[in-house]
Parts: sequence; C-alpha cells; structure tokens
Amino acid sequence: MPQTYETLLLEKRDRVALITINRPDKRNALNIKTREEGAALLDELRNDASVGVVVFTGAGDKAFIAGADIGEFAGRTSITQRDVMMSRSLFTAIDGFPKPVIAMVNGYCLGGGCELALACDIRIASETASFGQPEINLGIIPGGGGTQRLTRLVGEGKAMELILTGEIIDAQTAFGIGLVNHVVPADQLEARTMEIAKRISEKSPIALQLAKEAVKLASRSNLDEGLRREVDLFALCFSTEDKDEGVSAFLEKRKPAFKGR
Repeated sequence: MPQTYETLLLEKRDRVALITINRPDKRNALNIKTREEGAALLDELRNDASVGVVVFTGAGDKAFIAGADIGEFAGRTSITQRDVMMSRSLFTAIDGFPKPVIAMVNGYCLGGGCELALACDIRIASETASFGQPEINLGIIPGGGGTQRLTRLVGEGKAMELILTGEIIDAQTAFGIGLVNHVVPADQLEARTMEIAKRISEKSPIALQLAKEAVKLASRSNLDEGLRREVDLFALCFSTEDKDEGVSAFLEKRKPAFKGR
C-alpha cells in the first residue's frame, strides 16, 4: 500500500510522477516534515518501474517554494542546527536520484526553494516566477547547496552577486544567466513541463541514468576523469537490451520500445 504524506501530493501521469509541495498557507515553505516526506517519497519512486521522470512543483500559483520555514530556526543553537542539516537531505536525495527530475517553478523560488530547484536536473519556469538566495538578509548563508550548485550552474560571478546581495530576480533574468532552461506563460507551464517530461520518459531508463551520472560528473571532476568515466558508461550501455532495441528500431525505421533492461 503506498504511503500517504501530510505535506505532499502525488499524481502519476503515464510515466511521469508529479510531486506537489502542499503548504500553500506557508507559500510551500520547507519544514522538517516536508523534507523528510520528500526524501521518503523519492525512495518509493526510485524502485517504481512505472515512473520514468519526477516533476516537483508547489501548490497554488503564488509560490514554488518560498524558502525554508523560518519559524523553525528560532531557538536553535549551532549544534542543533547542524544536527538537523546532517540528517538526510532532501536536496541530496534529489541530486542523487537515478531518474530525471524536473522543477516546474510556478512562483516564488527562494532560499531553500531555489536550492531544491538547483538540485533538479532541469528547471522550467513560469513568467511570473522569481528566484533568489536571500539568506544573507537573515544574517546567514545558503545551507542547502546554494553556494555550490548555483556557482556550478551560473558561474562564480553571478552566484556571488546573488548570494551577497540577496537580490530576487525575475524568470527572464534567471533564464539569461542559465539558472532555468525555459520560461513560458503561466497558463502554459504545466503543459510545457509535461511535454518535456513525457519526451524524456520515453527514452531508455538505463541510458537516462547513465547520462545523468556522466553529465553531473562534468562539473565535479577534472576533464580527464570525466572523459574516462564517460567511456565506461558508454560501454556499459552495450550490455543492455535497450541498446539492442534502440539500434534495431533505428535500422528498421520504427519507434523503440525500451524496457529498462
């Protein structure tokens, strides 16, 4: 029996799982419960062969995730905060998830919300979305990977400016610096996201997983190490039934039927 969640909604459409952060009264702010449930749900979907792609979004049209639940910060010492952050991280769970993960950003995407989007593989934003790492305004710094993933994605200069100023930028600006892949009108956001998710979900699950691993390694290792690993992963594809099916389908001029084997 699938587990039920207090702060999340799950909807499956064909081979796409849509996860909605469901705390609209808090602008979908991430509290401890949401983080724990998000990681647990990903564990559930990891071994679900019917799911090829995961999409994260926020309830309502105001916020994707407006940040961490700041109310939980009050009274915490540095030791208790570190203990919280050293427990299993939702951001790390997303980053290490073997299937493609897309952020469908429908509003405020700030602080921990931006960090969750950064942990995803692809970010698609509504024209009304806004992005930022405003932690500096609270006398703290990003702690969910923002200093690391944002820098790798947009470069040191832009990341430094966003983090040091706490500036909130609009979707088009985010697109211009490479923070998001696409910006679409609000009424087209879901359709466009699902179109991309469906296209990806039709590919070989094994090839998708290996491709993700290779691309992520590019910003986390030197070129020689990355190229060696790419060769290993490419060769590994040749041990799969999906590779045989893909080649046969190409030669026979038909659509492949991948099975994840």
